[in-house]
Amino acid sequence: MAAPRAPTRCPLRVTRRDGQTDRGTLCRRGLKGRMAAGGLLCAASGLCALLGATATDFWLSPRGRGDAVGLWRFCTAGGHCRTPPGQPAIWDATRALMLLAVLAAAVGFAVGLSAAGGAAWRARARVAGMAMLLAGALALLGLAVCTAGARGTAWHFSWSYILGWVGVVLIGSAGLFHLCAAAKDLSPESSETGGG
Repeated sequence: MAAPRAPTRCPLRVTRRDGQTDRGTLCRRGLKGRMAAGGLLCAASGLCALLGATATDFWLSPRGRGDAVGLWRFCTAGGHCRTPPGQPAIWDATRALMLLAVLAAAVGFAVGLSAAGGAAWRARARVAGMAMLLAGALALLGLAVCTAGARGTAWHFSWSYILGWVGVVLIGSAGLFHLCAAAKDLSPESSETGGG
């Protein structure tokens, strides 16, 4: 027979408006704060990864040579650069999707920062989470288009492409953190259904 677990106790106290002491509210706020902080950390890292992937010239490279292809140019080992080879529609679609992903991630990060304090915390956290999930989906589509365009060629994926995938995971995680933080905010003063 297993011993009963002792209930977890929150060492923090909050005095409510009616004079009662509530130990759980501040602990829930602490959880919400940790989730939001984790979301902001993932968002900042993911935004940097997406910016780095979009701006650098190492998405594809041929085996055994120093050439590299980025979203914006093709560079040879000698340092000569020109427009990337291949199907221009695929490169245009990848560029557009990655730029939109960076923009959505930046908006989500800015809204997430503004949600750190203020009365409309929950709504801002939701907007930040949705913007970051949108950014992750756009970057995922951009990477999928690039993957489809490089299939059957002698090129292999390089570190800028991999950095894009890291950005997708981080930005998607940031969106989930923000949405979970908004859902965990159970304090009475943040209730959207409560009256004045």
